[in-house]
Amino acid sequence: MSSINKQYKLAARPVGVPKDSDWEFTSSAIPAAGEGGVVVKVHYVSLDPAMRGWMNDAKSYIPPVGLGEVMRAGTVGEVVESNNPAFSVGDCVTGYHGVQQYGVSDGKDLVKVDPKMAPLESYLGGLGMPGLTAYFGLTDVGAVKEGDTVLVSGAAGAVGSLVGQIAKIKGARAVGIAGGADKCRYVVEELGFDACVDYKSDKFLSDMKEPLESGVDVYFDNVGGDILDIALARLNRHARVVICGAISQYNNTTAVQGPVNYLNLLVQHARMEGFVVFDYANQYPEGIRQLATWYGEGKLKFKEHVDTGIENFPTTFLKLFSGENFGKLVLKVIED
Repeated sequence: MSSINKQYKLAARPVGVPKDSDWEFTSSAIPAAGEGGVVVKVHYVSLDPAMRGWMNDAKSYIPPVGLGEVMRAGTVGEVVESNNPAFSVGDCVTGYHGVQQYGVSDGKDLVKVDPKMAPLESYLGGLGMPGLTAYFGLTDVGAVKEGDTVLVSGAAGAVGSLVGQIAKIKGARAVGIAGGADKCRYVVEELGFDACVDYKSDKFLSDMKEPLESGVDVYFDNVGGDILDIALARLNRHARVVICGAISQYNNTTAVQGPVNYLNLLVQHARMEGFVVFDYANQYPEGIRQLATWYGEGKLKFKEHVDTGIENFPTTFLKLFSGENFGKLVLKVIED
C-alpha cells in the first residue's frame, strides 16, 4: 500500500463554472484508523451536480465545503485497515470520503456492498444515491401511480434514466427530455421509455406535442430554467412537480431563473415540491433492497460514464455541465 494520499481540496469559491485555480491538488500521509476507526482505499469517486452547490458559501440543506477541505463526494472502496468490529479488511463499502485516494471513518457512514452482485461503480449510480433519489423522488414526492404520464428532464443522466424506468415498472408512461439524438435513442431503445425529446433540436417544442398530448401528471425536474417552464405549461389537474435539481442554473453569475408559468399550478390544482435524498436516510435500506430486486430481475439498467485518474478530477467534473457524460459520471481512482 502506498504511503501517499493524493487529494483535491477546495481552494476558492467558484464564480460561474469552476476553474483550475479553484482547486488545490495535494498529497498527505494516509490517515491511521485510530480507535474504532476504518481506513478505506477509494476505488471510485462519484461526481454529482449537487457538488457544485456544496462549493458555495451559502445556506443550504448541508454545510458548504470549507476552503482548504477535501472536496466532498460519495465514494466506494475497500477497507484496508480496521479497528471497528463491524468491518473487516477486504470489505467493500460506500461512504463520503471525498476526492482522495484514502479516507478514514468511524464506520457510522459506511454501508457494505457486494461486488459480486454488481460492479462497484454501480453502487455510486443505480444502487447508490442517484438510484435512491429517483426511487424516493418519484414514488413518494411524485406519488406516481398506474396510468400517469411522467415527464423527466435529464433523462439520459444518472437520476433521470432511473426515474423513467421506475415509472414504467409502476405502470406509468415515461417521456424523457435529453440532449442529442444518441441520448434520446438510448433512452427509448435501451431503457424502455415511451418517448424522448431532444432539447437541442430546432423542433423541440413541436416534438413535445405528440408524446404529451394527454398532458403531464408527474414532472421530475433535474434541469430547471426554460425546460421547467415548458413542463409547467403542460400540467394536468392535480399534477405533481418534483424539484430534484436545476443543473442549467448552477453556474449562473446572475440571479437564478425562476418559473414564469407557475400560475398553472394554481389553475391545475397542482403542487411543486423540492426534496433532497438525505431526507430519506432512515429509509435507505428499503430503497436499496427494492432497487437491487428490480436490478436482479432485469427491470433496471444502469450506465456509468467512467473516467480514470484522480489528477483528472477538475476536467471530468466539468462534464456534468457540458452534457458530455452519458449516464452516471464516475472517476476511477488510480494509485501509483
